[in-house]
Amino acid sequence: MLGSTHGTFTTDPRRAHVVACGELPPSAVHGRAATADDLDVSGRPLYAGVPDLDRFFRPASVAVVGASDTEGRPNTGITRQLITWAERVGARVHPVHPTRSEVFGIPCFPTVADLPEQVDLAALLIGDPLNAIEQLAEQKVRFAVAFASGFAETGEEGAAAQARLADAVQRSGLRMLGPNTNLNAFEKFREDLEGPAIALITQSGHQGRPVFALQELGIRLSHWAPTGNEADLETSDFISYFAERPEVGAIACYVEGLKDGRAFLLAADRAARRRVPVVAVKVGRTETGARTAASHTGKLTGADTVVDAAMRQFGVIRVDGLDELQDTAALLARARTPQADGVAVYSISGGTGAHFSDLATEAGLALPTLSDAKQAELHQWIPEYLNVANPIDNGGHPVGDWRGRKIIDAILDDPEVGVLICPITGPFPPMSDKLAQDLVDAAERTDKLVCVVWGSPVGTEDAYRETLLGSSRVATFRTFANCITAVRAYLDHHRFTAGYRSPFDEAPRTPSPSFRKAQALMRPGQQLSEHAAKQLLRAYGIRVPREQLVTSAAAAVRAAGLVGYPVVMKASGPQLAHKTELGLVKIGLTSASQVRDAYRELTDTARYEGVALDGILVCQMVERGVEMVVGVTHDALFGPTVTVGLGGVLVEVLRDAAVRVPPFGEDQAKAMLSELRGAALLDGVRGAAPADIDALVEVVLRVQRMALELGDDIAELDINPLMVLPRGQGAVALDAFAVCR
Repeated sequence: MLGSTHGTFTTDPRRAHVVACGELPPSAVHGRAATADDLDVSGRPLYAGVPDLDRFFRPASVAVVGASDTEGRPNTGITRQLITWAERVGARVHPVHPTRSEVFGIPCFPTVADLPEQVDLAALLIGDPLNAIEQLAEQKVRFAVAFASGFAETGEEGAAAQARLADAVQRSGLRMLGPNTNLNAFEKFREDLEGPAIALITQSGHQGRPVFALQELGIRLSHWAPTGNEADLETSDFISYFAERPEVGAIACYVEGLKDGRAFLLAADRAARRRVPVVAVKVGRTETGARTAASHTGKLTGADTVVDAAMRQFGVIRVDGLDELQDTAALLARARTPQADGVAVYSISGGTGAHFSDLATEAGLALPTLSDAKQAELHQWIPEYLNVANPIDNGGHPVGDWRGRKIIDAILDDPEVGVLICPITGPFPPMSDKLAQDLVDAAERTDKLVCVVWGSPVGTEDAYRETLLGSSRVATFRTFANCITAVRAYLDHHRFTAGYRSPFDEAPRTPSPSFRKAQALMRPGQQLSEHAAKQLLRAYGIRVPREQLVTSAAAAVRAAGLVGYPVVMKASGPQLAHKTELGLVKIGLTSASQVRDAYRELTDTARYEGVALDGILVCQMVERGVEMVVGVTHDALFGPTVTVGLGGVLVEVLRDAAVRVPPFGEDQAKAMLSELRGAALLDGVRGAAPADIDALVEVVLRVQRMALELGDDIAELDINPLMVLPRGQGAVALDAFAVCR
């Protein structure tokens, strides 16, 4: 049976290759050793391996290769910081240098082979780390850090040097951070802070500084992984590791380029299973940003639309600025699970409340109108002429006395309110001081989220520095935008993870009968004709019109009679993609004479254009419905991707499309449709009947199965248009285009 497995033996050649080459996940899967059953139908891993990085962050012993204590030398400062860090984590330090007997008073050894014990971590302060890798492997060193630059970030020659380094590391069995990394992993973290922590991952060390500085605002950080060029250990490894750490409440990432798209998705999936939020700045939204990132890290940035869709699909929260990264990660790390999605906006100014509410509503936050009973309760302390429906305006004076706390408690007691946001546009002591204290005190007695926007540009006020920042329960922001971004991410994350079902758990392990049929239709390295491409669709159960391929006018007339008038006639050939532009499509033919004439015109036009044909298609004419496009393309990072959008000429004019990376389920297929700007067309407009959305979703899922099973064998597939008929009538692929690899 194709795809069956018995132990480590498999009859599927793709899966056999993965097993033989040792490409299974590197560590246990759900507490057991990984097997071929942990691979999908195309032989790719379904679960993320979790590297054991405990001894990287907390080693028992450290070797500093290239250690120095000569003042003025770069290695001296690095050596000094590593020694200080090792003392903090309780590690023994062994300097290594061929000409020194001691460094900073610590005995120094000429080579790694001379070390008195096996070490956990080797810091390589040498220009060419490649020469040291084999020695480290012989001494069974578990981890290495390569600080040297001059690799993939410098161009082709550096990329070749990095490839040699990566190959040596893979053969050695040790794990390496870098090259082109820095000392961020060995920073001094505050140990006096409590609560869930942020774990930080950055490819550019300086970009993590704003998040690291959150410690000065009382927010705990547990780890910092500066991944550099990622010749071995990469962002995905650290996401998987941090997601398993009990102290980590959120993972904050600055990503310039992804090394392996599949590994990233598996790591994001692990975090989603564990309900650990991942917040990421991903460089490369623009062509300039992508080019700059590639020159800095020497990796593919990936088509940004695919990266964005993949992150959203697996619950990674993408933000644009470092300020958003720090504020959103800080909120998600510390806030408890929301009890309701409703947001209440409470202010001392009607203008402030209205302004904030407009921005929040535009961003998609739900501001429920408070009940009549709740409004009547609030009007016990707030004048009747002020609006308390939400936003709630107290007019100012109630915050200065006992009424202030009563109002806050009453809002938080409303079952529809899960988040209370109080924008304070500027300090106005003593009322602002009391308002801040009331908010902090109220936050201590509730599991609901309390947020404050402190709008003062000064930021030295006691109400801000001492009261608000001194609270571990109030989330304090400096701008409206960052507060809204963080709160939306908080609600979205908990909504996403509450219903999360990993698509990898349901991904097909063995090929379907459709795969065997499709294989026989593939033509490696060739573009398929429309007729052949439709045969491929038929193999996967996707409906196509009644049609026949003919090679004579007489056969065309007979075919039209069998298909049923009116008919469409189209030229079909293996190199023919844009038939309409060449005049190779005739529609609405209603008689035998029109069919004969159309046959002659199509073949004459093809001959004139120099187009090779395999025949003329005589097709059923399908008129009623919404034209969509569904397709498969290959992304350099993620492999096969599935796209759905408005079809016909609209796909090129409006570019209204949504993307997903297989595997995904029905919920994600439906989410793709909801993302389209033209989604209303499927609901029926101007008297048109609603489209058969269920049939469209089914086509998307069947195309996904095709992408998973055919994998690298299919470079591109386009169904355009896919005519989605009125509800209950299905969907028909009117045209198709496919390219085999």
